[in-house]
Amino acid sequence: MAQTLAMPVAPALSFICSKTSSLSLSNTASLPVSNPPKYRSLSIECVRVGGVEIPNNKRVEFSLQYIHGIGRTNARKILCDLQMENKITKDLSEEELITIRDEVSKYMIEGDLRRFNALNIRRLKEIQCYRGVRHIQGLPCRGQHTKNNCRTLKGKRVAIAGKKKAPR
Repeated sequence: MAQTLAMPVAPALSFICSKTSSLSLSNTASLPVSNPPKYRSLSIECVRVGGVEIPNNKRVEFSLQYIHGIGRTNARKILCDLQMENKITKDLSEEELITIRDEVSKYMIEGDLRRFNALNIRRLKEIQCYRGVRHIQGLPCRGQHTKNNCRTLKGKRVAIAGKKKAPR
């Protein structure tokens, strides 16, 4: 804004005036021009590995755990296989990132793993085995008691209309 005000009011007049008179700034409005605001340069906040953006400010072992299908043991195994030290992700060189991406691609992660699990559950439902029936009913299928707990699967409690509490 300030720079536009410092421009000549009429450029054609200032061109003519500059030839005829010694004062070329007679048609300009001089205002103090401040420096334009300095913006932070574009920096990559996250590194992309296995189709997932992993955080830059954490160590590689913990950053890899942001990928679905890679837990603590797999992350440590990847670092041991590559014989790489566990440094902060933003300090990795481009070659190290490429080797990590290649190693991670050997594992079943993200969409493939989710699809694999969904197909297994669908198969259990189709053959009507005990686990499949429990999935259909929305109940736990690993032998937990359901009298008091498993609210996550059963949902919110529903009050029964005619039932009253026993008197004490």
